[in-house]
Amino acid sequence: MTFFQRHAYGFGAGLASVLWWFFPKRRRLSVDNILKCGITADADEARRIAKKAWCHLAGHIGEALFVPGVVNKDNWREHLDFSEADPEAVKLLLDRPDLPILITSGHHGVWEAATNVISFARPMMAVARTVNNRLVAKLMKKYHFRGPVTIINKNRGFTPEVIRQWEETCAAMTLLMDQHTSKGLKLEFLGRPAKTFTSVTRMAIRYGHPIVVGSFVRRAPYVYGLVGGKPLSFEKGTDLATATQLLNDRIAEAVREYPEQYLWAHRRWRDDRS
Repeated sequence: MTFFQRHAYGFGAGLASVLWWFFPKRRRLSVDNILKCGITADADEARRIAKKAWCHLAGHIGEALFVPGVVNKDNWREHLDFSEADPEAVKLLLDRPDLPILITSGHHGVWEAATNVISFARPMMAVARTVNNRLVAKLMKKYHFRGPVTIINKNRGFTPEVIRQWEETCAAMTLLMDQHTSKGLKLEFLGRPAKTFTSVTRMAIRYGHPIVVGSFVRRAPYVYGLVGGKPLSFEKGTDLATATQLLNDRIAEAVREYPEQYLWAHRRWRDDRS
């Protein structure tokens, strides 16, 4: 690896460490979220986790920019750590390219980098916001920030064309569940009420494809580990709220295990007045 590839995470985290002091509202929000979610009851420890998580976000983005130059079709398996992963989840991700699957997580770990690596095993699709800035969009395309992943415009939703492409290519459809919404179900996430998207649950119930729930966390430079339980499947007629709460609980377990890699600075609990 080149010098910049080797130190990309450190550069990003270092810059974020300096900028951290210029965002007092985000600092307070992060610490407040950590304390209210019961990650720790100690304010000093909450501040440490909050800053570490803030720096992790920038470090992850910095490293993700260099993933295409480090990971290739010959070495991609060396960059995945499945020591804590459920064997059935690993089999779905790597050894069942004949089956469409769903992957759901939160703003946790290293999903930008991990989806890039997993794309060597199977087609990947991800729901995301489009980039309005033309220069940023051009840079992302040039440097393959998201790798060979088909990005679905979040504002367009799951059109018949998108569903057809997902099933015909047997892709892994990736969705984040912990984004704020005013239209979702009010469920619990990390012990606090939060409106929750139900898209992934409705797709699983309707089409019968399995869901891998959890997170990829950073173990070392360009080494990402999957954490989470067995894949889930829902039959037609399954209660939507119950199934979606189960997904929330699974993601929360991963966040509690690795709190320093969660984005505590985002306004996830806007409906929580406690």
